[in-house]
Amino acid sequence: MIDVDTASFFTIVVVAAVAALTVAVVPKRYAPPVVVVELMLGIVVGPHVLHLAHSDSFIEFFSNLGLGMLFFFAGYEIDFDRIKGVPVKLGAWGWLISVALAYGIGGALAAAGIVVSFLYTGSAMATTAIGTLIPILRDNGELKTRFGTYLLAAGGIGEFGPILLVTLVLSTDSALHESLILLAFIALALVLAVGSMRWAWRGWPMLEKTFEASSQLAVRLTVVLVFGLVFLASKLGLDLLLGGFVAGMIVRLALQGHELQVFESKLTAVGFGFFVPFFFVVSGITFDLAALGSVGAIAKLVMFFALFLIVRGAPALLLYRGVLSARDRAALAFYSATELPLVVAITTLARETDHMHASTQAGLVGAAMLSTLVFPFVGLALRRHEEADKEPHVEETGPDGGSPPLGGEPVVRPQPAA
Repeated sequence: MIDVDTASFFTIVVVAAVAALTVAVVPKRYAPPVVVVELMLGIVVGPHVLHLAHSDSFIEFFSNLGLGMLFFFAGYEIDFDRIKGVPVKLGAWGWLISVALAYGIGGALAAAGIVVSFLYTGSAMATTAIGTLIPILRDNGELKTRFGTYLLAAGGIGEFGPILLVTLVLSTDSALHESLILLAFIALALVLAVGSMRWAWRGWPMLEKTFEASSQLAVRLTVVLVFGLVFLASKLGLDLLLGGFVAGMIVRLALQGHELQVFESKLTAVGFGFFVPFFFVVSGITFDLAALGSVGAIAKLVMFFALFLIVRGAPALLLYRGVLSARDRAALAFYSATELPLVVAITTLARETDHMHASTQAGLVGAAMLSTLVFPFVGLALRRHEEADKEPHVEETGPDGGSPPLGGEPVVRPQPAA
């Protein structure tokens, strides 16, 4: 029998429900991202505050499943037809600039004795939590906008690039060996993608019949693909994040032209209704709050919070001048600087290999949590102002510029773009 801490498991389930309820009752304009509430409540019920929940191997297993599902949605939202061309090119250049900035800053911090490894610290700073941002963007109708296209490209590369760094550099002693394994994994994933596309086209009528049936064949096949690739990646020594991300891209390609809202809503219910909250609540439970008890750790938190915006935000301000307005570039900078899941993964790996102080890990994760709480709010506010400025401006004038005629309607004049 597996020794399961049922009290902790139930507490996590309750916390996930309370987090969703909290966000639901708060007015949408002021509601924090649900993932932040899950993290904060996880800290509260964890061993450093109320001692109501602890992590064990069984709970950690569910947390990893949630992490895999989170990166599945990150991969699934990347529509290659939408982001190809300028968006993906700018996103790639932006991330390369971020890596250069992050490693340069990390090297300076290592030389000053503030951090142990510039490689791990820099890699953690050069990420974007697009998987975390997707539910926020979806809830605010940003995914289908032109701005959303550039953000998905920048965020997708800002998440996939660091996953490759973790897989090829940070978690192995032999980059060549890991590269060969990665190539084999990609080759297998491509075979699966092609096969899934052909099967989806031929078997689509059968899949459609199960959307409202108890068998839920389409959802079950998707879950098999996600966890199968996560299992394969872990068995090959690759990071499980890669398996979830690739599974999302395969499902997107297989359903090209067949995306249905009812199917996506079912996947969202499975992922964000159960698995994904487990990861964020458990991340809060396992967060080393005591490590933030020193002035040095607090200073690192503030420092990394600012560095996230410099490392990931600066490329957005510089590279997108010809395609986005100043306010949209600022919004993109704040969204791109939102970091969390990969920061948790990279800092955990760094601590396990003694490449990071506990205070640095706490500072990075704390700054990532703060970025998830603050930066999306700023990005949303900037986007609301931008869209408001684009709306037609109503002037109380007549056609000749004077007062409107008696009983006449005000003339609508376009507002100049910002």
